[in-house]
Amino acid sequence: MQQNEKTSWAGPLQGVRVLDFTRVLAGPAAALALADLGAEVIKLEPPGSGDETRTFPPFRDGESHYYIAINRGKKSIVVDLKSEAGVALVKDLAAKCDIVVENYRPGVMKRLGLDYETLSAINPRLIYCSISGFGMNGPLCDRPSFDIVLQALSGALSVNGEPDGLPTKLGIPLGDLVGGINGPIAILGALYERTITGKGRLIDISLLDGLMGMLGYLAQLAFFNGEDPKPVGSQHPNLVPYGLFPAKDGSIIIACLTNAFWGRVCTAIDRPELAEDPRYDTLEKRRDSREEVNAIISEFTSERNVQDLVDLMTEHQVPNAPILGITDALSQPQAVAREMVVETEHKTLGKIPIVNRPFKFPGEQQPVPTAPPVLGQDTDDVLAEVLGLTPEQIEKLRADKVVS
Repeated sequence: MQQNEKTSWAGPLQGVRVLDFTRVLAGPAAALALADLGAEVIKLEPPGSGDETRTFPPFRDGESHYYIAINRGKKSIVVDLKSEAGVALVKDLAAKCDIVVENYRPGVMKRLGLDYETLSAINPRLIYCSISGFGMNGPLCDRPSFDIVLQALSGALSVNGEPDGLPTKLGIPLGDLVGGINGPIAILGALYERTITGKGRLIDISLLDGLMGMLGYLAQLAFFNGEDPKPVGSQHPNLVPYGLFPAKDGSIIIACLTNAFWGRVCTAIDRPELAEDPRYDTLEKRRDSREEVNAIISEFTSERNVQDLVDLMTEHQVPNAPILGITDALSQPQAVAREMVVETEHKTLGKIPIVNRPFKFPGEQQPVPTAPPVLGQDTDDVLAEVLGLTPEQIEKLRADKVVS
């Protein structure tokens, strides 16, 4: 793990301020991307336990692994939005911000008096991103959503799993995390538009829309064939060989995308004649002979160790990979070279490892992200620096239980 020397350049969004109403995963992932790009993200949390994920076990010294995972680089301020004074305080903050991100169900922010219409009247330049399971309209818009529900309704769950087996949930909660991809993309587009128009915009991000948008060629395959694609495990519906092959001490991934790669695979397994074999010399023929082709390759790989196969396939420029666990993935030389794990100083846990921001800007050296904040860690600083409140005013708000 490496720690960069701290510099003054936070990232390309330095100077952009975000008011973050999000909780759990989809919204916090979106705000996390903005923080990674250098924005100042002020995370609003309710009194008591704060973001629900602070209560998700397992814990270390009272801090949740879940919260720490997706809230690096942010500030935490505790405000009671059930009080008129709390809502008024947040409106004052919104007037000083460029972006609002929220992921409550449609209608909740309006009931709080913090909807786009209200806040944009205070700050016409405000970009307001609303992230929800199903978006602002449609028959499902009022329903709660969870990652597995989105995977099921999007079609993604139906194509994940082994052939002839039950559908299997994606190990990564992509149904939620898609909000952390599409939300920032839309926000950055609106931020650019604002440089031209001078006005902000309301953004409606549906997680279901986002996951359906990621179906990619599988959706087009259904349009072409009029049939639902079936799960193929680690294989590809149309490319062979492609997927997991057995080794003496585990498995290896081999991915053959073109005929050029097919020739390299044949040479690597000491069967160069197969490259010109009329049974297997096109993508379509190999797809239709999937079991035969996979059996030929499996016979070769099953007699060798994973590392030997990795070396062999790499030597022949065949796309391949061992199947790494999370710990090995984060400690592999490529991850180390890219500084994807760094140490940061947490207020209560001391030095902790965290996953680093995925954005790199050659020629610039950004500081290590600040650790995820403890609940309310930045309340006083935000109120003083953003709103210019005096210590006496802050103390009165605390005494009145508006902030904590």
